[in-house]
Amino acid sequence: MKTRDQEYASDAVQKVLDVKKNLNDVVERNRYGSMAHQLPILIRTAGLAQALAFLETRESKGHRQLLEDLAATVGLPGTLPREARTLPLNEYMHLTRQVMAALLWYKRFAQSILDIKSNVGRDVNVVSVPQTQTSNTEANKG
Repeated sequence: MKTRDQEYASDAVQKVLDVKKNLNDVVERNRYGSMAHQLPILIRTAGLAQALAFLETRESKGHRQLLEDLAATVGLPGTLPREARTLPLNEYMHLTRQVMAALLWYKRFAQSILDIKSNVGRDVNVVSVPQTQTSNTEANKG
């Protein structure tokens, strides 16, 4: 008999390996992995129902695939966002814990398999502008 975490880990590793194998567009793979990193933060700040609704509105293959994979992992294929919107509070809180536990594995495997860095915090379409650093002595001169 496996623990819930063992089940989630086993399922997540297979799904992330499938993404690496089948999602040929590097940008979409990066979106998948990046969202695996961002979704737990979004759930903590906005709540599960709102975070899943946000993910549902994304039109990229990577985002859609993560939502499908996550729903299958927690045992609610095709119904996870709807369930999050309609469950009573105690079941909603339990579902949130399940999703967060599953996302821990997706995040880890996105790092190791898809080579997504944990500091990925923006959509891959956003261009990052390097910030210049000012030494303390230069900052104190003014």
